[in-house]
Amino acid sequence: MVQVDTQTEIDRLWNKLTENGGKEVQCGWLVDKFGVSWQIVPRQLGGMLSGTDKAKSGRAMQAMMGMKKLDLAKLQAASDGV
Repeated sequence: MVQVDTQTEIDRLWNKLTENGGKEVQCGWLVDKFGVSWQIVPRQLGGMLSGTDKAKSGRAMQAMMGMKKLDLAKLQAASDGV
């Protein structure tokens, strides 16, 4: 697992690791061209999923489950109920 701080970092790593035969999986997971599995996640995700507000955590989890490459803005919006 690689934790990053920004969407730009997510995008950069995701693009590099999926080029030339890499495969997108789900929930921030991908497999690179060598068959190595990676999860690229925003550092903020841990707080979104483990907070004391179960509704917020549930919304963030549901949003994440519907994504391949994680989208930090969409995860935050789901967590916030927007």
